[in-house]
Amino acid sequence: MEEFIYKKETFEIIGYCMEVQNTLGFGFSEIIYKDALESEFLAAELPYTREKELQVKYKEKLLAHKFFADYVCYDDIIIEIKG
Repeated sequence: MEEFIYKKETFEIIGYCMEVQNTLGFGFSEIIYKDALESEFLAAELPYTREKELQVKYKEKLLAHKFFADYVCYDDIIIEIKG
C-alpha cells in the first residue's frame, strides 16, 4: 500500500478547520472562515502563505490566467475554503 504523504500535516490542518467550523458554525461568508483559520494557523505557528498566486501548466504550456490558492501550507498543501 502506498504511503499517504503529509499525513501528519494534513491531520493537523483538518483539526484547525474543524475547530473553526465547530466554533463559528454555518452561515458566514468565506472571508470570515479564512480569517478564523488564519488565526488558528498563527497561534499554532503553522507555516502558510495566504492567497498565493500559482501558475497553471496545461500540456506543458503555461496558461494565461493564474490560480490563487486560499492557503498553501508547508509549501505544498493547498487549502481552499468554501463558505
